[in-house]
Amino acid sequence: MRRRRFAGWLAGVLLARPLLAAAQSPAPEPQPPAAPALEPVDLELVLLVDASASITTGALDFQLRGHAAAFRDEKVKAAIAAGPRGGIAVTLARFDGPRSLKVLLPWRRLAGAADADSFAEAVLAAPAGQEAGSTAIGSAVLDALELFKASGFDSPRQTIDIVSNGFSNAGIDPTLARDAAEAAHVTVNALVILDEYDWLEGYYRQQVIGGIGAFVRTAEGRDSFIQALIAKLIDEIV
Repeated sequence: MRRRRFAGWLAGVLLARPLLAAAQSPAPEPQPPAAPALEPVDLELVLLVDASASITTGALDFQLRGHAAAFRDEKVKAAIAAGPRGGIAVTLARFDGPRSLKVLLPWRRLAGAADADSFAEAVLAAPAGQEAGSTAIGSAVLDALELFKASGFDSPRQTIDIVSNGFSNAGIDPTLARDAAEAAHVTVNALVILDEYDWLEGYYRQQVIGGIGAFVRTAEGRDSFIQALIAKLIDEIV
């Protein structure tokens, strides 16, 4: 009888140990949710348009209409769809003085003609505002670098594309911003409109652009702007 009682008591102790250990051990900490997977694209492209007061009145609206026309071009559409990942990611922003960058169109993926046409329509409808303030090209480049961190895309190439007909007269030196972009493996390109300063191509080449394959394109004036923009976009995308 005593043996049976002892065996029962021992069995109870052995069964209680794991329950007691489980009760005394701390509950597992909740794990953070997994980060969403980044969408693959061939290129992440930040389009910057100059909205400073130093440019010709109405130039901001002109730049936006030019971008809309360029993304409707069949050669640009073909370039967008031709890459191994089948598309690019684009965002559009305006800048003038230091720390003034304003996103007009958030990141979106373009994978073909319909997406390019939709982007063109969105550009025309963007709340661009009016020209204002100084021209802070260096600050615009630094602010544009931040946009890549939350793009939601994964790409082998990241490019900042500046369109302007002026030079930097406020904010950080553009050469310092260019160096920061190069350190982040981001290319800075430019399309310069030579309707006010015919020496701007050399200025942008020396002070603004940088990174792998960086280049400056020029448009002599508004009549040649769209064709220059189309050629620049194709060179960047392919």
